[in-house]
Amino acid sequence: MHDRYNMGFVSSRFAGTDGVTLESAKWSEVLRDFGHKSFWFAGKLDKDPHRSMLVPEAFFDHPDNVWINERIWKHLTRSREVTSKIHEVAETIKSGLYRFTNKYKINFLIIQNAVTIPMHVPLGVAITEFLAETGMPAISHNHDFYWERSRFLVNAVQDLLDMAFPPSLPNLQHVTINSAARDELAWRKGITSILIPNVLDFENPARYPTADPADVRKHLGFKPDDILILQPTRVVPRKGIEHAITIVSKLKDPRCKLVVSHESGDEGHGYMESLKEHAADMGVDLRFIHTKLGETSVEGNSNGDEDTPYSLWDVYPCCDLVTYTSLYEGFGNALLETVLFRKPLVINRYSIWIEDIEPKGFQAIAMDGYVTGSLVDEVKRVLSNERVRRRMTSTNYDLAVRYYSYSVLLRSLRTLITNITGLERL
Repeated sequence: MHDRYNMGFVSSRFAGTDGVTLESAKWSEVLRDFGHKSFWFAGKLDKDPHRSMLVPEAFFDHPDNVWINERIWKHLTRSREVTSKIHEVAETIKSGLYRFTNKYKINFLIIQNAVTIPMHVPLGVAITEFLAETGMPAISHNHDFYWERSRFLVNAVQDLLDMAFPPSLPNLQHVTINSAARDELAWRKGITSILIPNVLDFENPARYPTADPADVRKHLGFKPDDILILQPTRVVPRKGIEHAITIVSKLKDPRCKLVVSHESGDEGHGYMESLKEHAADMGVDLRFIHTKLGETSVEGNSNGDEDTPYSLWDVYPCCDLVTYTSLYEGFGNALLETVLFRKPLVINRYSIWIEDIEPKGFQAIAMDGYVTGSLVDEVKRVLSNERVRRRMTSTNYDLAVRYYSYSVLLRSLRTLITNITGLERL
């Protein structure tokens, strides 16, 4: 039997249902099935306290890091005081990493986006220095690079970004989630990476339980004959929700309800208000249901209370169509969820869909940035024809098993670990 690793997952936060936390849980699950143990290091945690270490300074909302961020973004120079504070916080976090790896006898690290997007510069510096000092084998799972976000482009820490976001080290293997990110990383940093897309356990769909659709519809305030068109995204401008409103308006069916699952988040509420006005002008029944839903766990269950007993994943079986009208996505978890629940999809052909997903044969009602009469006609045809829906969704599901299942993740992790250690340990 091959030796097994104590895997140390490291990030700013492992708590709640953000994409990094959920993808990390999937990786941990696949590794666990092959005998590896997972341990967790972060500044905010909801993991087993017997297998985790909380270092508050590692959280991106820690007061020290908030103070630093106020002085390094939208500025071109930083004071000596800021530099000292960055290194002071980094040293505190690095000491925590040494305690963490010693306490749990960690012999392999999996860095989750912490040396990718610089929401916490001292954390990235600490991880980079720790890996350089120890030579511990590690994987960096890179979700969002700083050059993909305009708010990080004007800064006073380019020297540290060059060093640590991400670092180039012989003991560190990199993972990207789409082809564009892989190519940009190679071009900008000279760093090669393995592409591992987001995944779901398509081979074992029964593990994702959902509630009775009739009960969920009643809880959300819908009638049995309402046609639910789900927009399963946050309410931010890049999600292009105005296109979904236009589509529903052109269907000219009062039974059609546009259901938006998430709230505005940290980008303000102006866009949500504009959507409400646009829907009213277009005569569209627009419903924001985030206050009636609990957070979705990696198993698909609700983490809510008696007022929010259902999760987004309970809503998918209730809906008749999913609109995914984003202008840009790093990959698209909601896309995989739509396929998992075998729902027809309207897609705005964002770049990653065009480059990575569409060529595999996935089927959707596709638009190219604007709503046409032929697009609306196709939506009507799919909604009215069960045979067409079944053919479309079955094709997508079969392709997802092949390209986005846990077995795909397993093969990739085996390659990564073998690349670093020279030993096959999965």
